[in-house]
Amino acid sequence: MTTDIASMRNIGISAHIDSGKTTLTERILFYCHKIHKIHEVKGKDGVGATMDHMDLERERGITITSAATYVRWADHSINIIDTPGHVDFTIEVERSLRVLDGGILVLCSVGGVQSQTITVDRQLKRYNVPRIAFINKCDRIGANPYKVRDQLEEKLGHNAVLMQIPIGLEDKHRGIVDLVTMKALYFDGNDGEIVREAEIPEDLRVEAATKREEMLDAVSMFSDELTEAILENRVAEELIYDAVRRGTILRKLTPVFMGSAYKNKGVQPLLGGVVRYLPNPADVENFAIDLDKEGKQVKLVTNPSKPTVVLAFKLEDGPYGQLTYIRIYQGSLKKGDEILNTRSGNKVKVGRLVRIHADSMEDIAYAGAGDIAALFGIDCASGDTFTSPGLNLAMTSIYVPEPVISLAIKPIDKKALDKMAKALNRFTKEDPTFHTYVDPESHETIIQGMGELHLDVYVERMKREYGAEVMTGKPQVAYREAISRPVDFDYTHKKQTGGAGQFGRVIGTIEPLAEGNYEFVNEVRGGRIPREFIPACDKGFRAAIKKGELIGYPVIGVRVTLKDGQFHEVDSSDHAFQAAAVGAFRQVYKKAKPQVLEPIMKVSVEGPTEFAGNVFASINQRRGIIVSSVEDGAFARVDAEVPLSEMFGYSMQLRSLTQGKAEFTMEFLKYGRVPAAVAEKLVAEHEEAKRQGSSKQ
Repeated sequence: MTTDIASMRNIGISAHIDSGKTTLTERILFYCHKIHKIHEVKGKDGVGATMDHMDLERERGITITSAATYVRWADHSINIIDTPGHVDFTIEVERSLRVLDGGILVLCSVGGVQSQTITVDRQLKRYNVPRIAFINKCDRIGANPYKVRDQLEEKLGHNAVLMQIPIGLEDKHRGIVDLVTMKALYFDGNDGEIVREAEIPEDLRVEAATKREEMLDAVSMFSDELTEAILENRVAEELIYDAVRRGTILRKLTPVFMGSAYKNKGVQPLLGGVVRYLPNPADVENFAIDLDKEGKQVKLVTNPSKPTVVLAFKLEDGPYGQLTYIRIYQGSLKKGDEILNTRSGNKVKVGRLVRIHADSMEDIAYAGAGDIAALFGIDCASGDTFTSPGLNLAMTSIYVPEPVISLAIKPIDKKALDKMAKALNRFTKEDPTFHTYVDPESHETIIQGMGELHLDVYVERMKREYGAEVMTGKPQVAYREAISRPVDFDYTHKKQTGGAGQFGRVIGTIEPLAEGNYEFVNEVRGGRIPREFIPACDKGFRAAIKKGELIGYPVIGVRVTLKDGQFHEVDSSDHAFQAAAVGAFRQVYKKAKPQVLEPIMKVSVEGPTEFAGNVFASINQRRGIIVSSVEDGAFARVDAEVPLSEMFGYSMQLRSLTQGKAEFTMEFLKYGRVPAAVAEKLVAEHEEAKRQGSSKQ
């Protein structure tokens, strides 16, 4: 791999579903001579896009896993990760953005800033990723890139600056005008591979001059030298490039490009924008935590000669064993090197080092600071940090949302049971948002995830990749319980069974907590409970909230304040105080007026205006609250908050209500109180399940 860090770029392509991310990546691969023929996402040739290499992805026409590749453009080496747009696979976006230095935010010139655009932009902001915008599909009916630029400003808060204007729109879209060089660009040849420069068409010259003035006015804020040059009428292209780059890296400016990836227009200038404006690895500040110095931050240096620091950000179980995707933040790796997993303390030897292109790979001997590569045969978890022996650092982990939906699965026979176990072991290791456990009451295997599609894909993968035929139950919602008023507790755990006994007394208060799941406050004074037993009390309360007594789901939003207690010189122990805490919580839980909470989803429905009334009615039927609705000519968007339990089967209903012309996205928003009638039903079902469980035993 290249050792010239200044000519490296690590970028991700993010967008709302069906904005053209994978189509754009396919063109980038073609123009960079990585592939020799363009394939479409839902291609008639039956091949499908290069980056959608799973059969499921090609059949459904969606990206399920983030796919990595690398290309060269204008003497620059670019690592690219194509990420899913569907919110059910949000972890793929999270872990990709964690290791990337820059991003391309793709927008549809008709749909503009859509619900999932807002989500991916929030993720880009979470990881401080500078980005450039590409307004795609300028050839579609209703295309309006100027409206989309305004939405970037109004809805996302970007300082969005047009670097280009279109030459025609819809079926008249022929090319773009570059506002820096003030040249018209056309894309000739069978696949738009020949970029032809020409004079700006007569009818666009006034508009181009106006838009250039606006662009110069915006970017001059980042360069005093450019401001002076504008005043003296001696503006050079390099001055503009430097100012735009500075503003982009500071995340105070978003350069806006446009075109049509499907029609092979505007992709090469976008690649020029990637190498000109997005940061190289040395431009980005990265920090690790020193585990030997109480979590003190250590700044990492993008230097191959320094001690190595590597983050494992994604795992894949392939035909040749576990493949671990890594980003090297400092130092370098080569075959035979010994590195330390700072979480487990295990030393491992670098065997096979590869770089990835979708589902194929190439062996390499060396990878340096800033590179994205992969290792074979390394046992680790997603988010682990590897360092040179002697360093004890950890990179900050990836944000992992909690699963909101569960499904009972059952193998059809003993043979399928073994295969299912192997599949679940692999999937939970690869995907931190996919959980599995055996229900202690029903003894069923339960899988949990981010949505119906998420679990549906894993059940399908079990069958295809492992031959594990399973039957599925009805999807279940991840309910929660919460207390609604403060109560005091005073509980003594006392046990005498011959020999040493058990004794622990805890006194304090439990109360609702507005933010967060759990908080423990120690106010014990005068050694009434010895200091060494306080963590055991905390552990006991944490164990107690794992399963509430109303419907058997975890309790959230609890603050426990331990105020007093009592101990015995001989009979007190960690175990005794842990048991006292569990007993205290259970004793007063019902007095704290517990409630059942359910996941409330942020739902966005987009489709033709004529069906807006049907959409409103369908959301109201499902206990939804309409938050906003926007009509833009023939296109409408409805944003609502709807309980997850009411959203099962909604895609079928929406299809029939809108003649298949509307689509919706859904993501977790918050937990809300369940109506009394629904809560009573859930409590009755839980009591019945408990009775049946005890009768079986």
